[in-house]
Amino acid sequence: MTAYTLRPIGHVESTLTDRAAAPRQPDEGAPDAWLVFDERYAPALKGLTPGTDVLLLTWLDRADRDTLTVHPRGDATRPRAGVFATRAPDRPNPIGLHVVRVLAIADTRVHVRNLEALDATPILDVKPVIGQNR
Repeated sequence: MTAYTLRPIGHVESTLTDRAAAPRQPDEGAPDAWLVFDERYAPALKGLTPGTDVLLLTWLDRADRDTLTVHPRGDATRPRAGVFATRAPDRPNPIGLHVVRVLAIADTRVHVRNLEALDATPILDVKPVIGQNR
């Protein structure tokens, strides 16, 4: 198989530092956080505005890349499922997918609502959520 190289474009600043204590989903108490982009990507933020919902792609750098099955939500009473049927962070390519709302923008820092990513998580990309009216 071909290998691909990804370059982080920034990182997350969050109060979340302990993976075991972090919420699993944004609606489970995820705090607001900052997306901090490298200066060279400042032009890429042009047009991003407060109130916009975006898809944030992160690299879950503390994930176990050898995990292929999990008990959903870590509940051992539930049968194991393949990671591709779950949102588990441990997976062969631990890409995090987060829908967040932009609250504010200050230079290369973007304040977002309800992000369950840990502090220092690398950012891979940001894309606007596109509705039916494109």
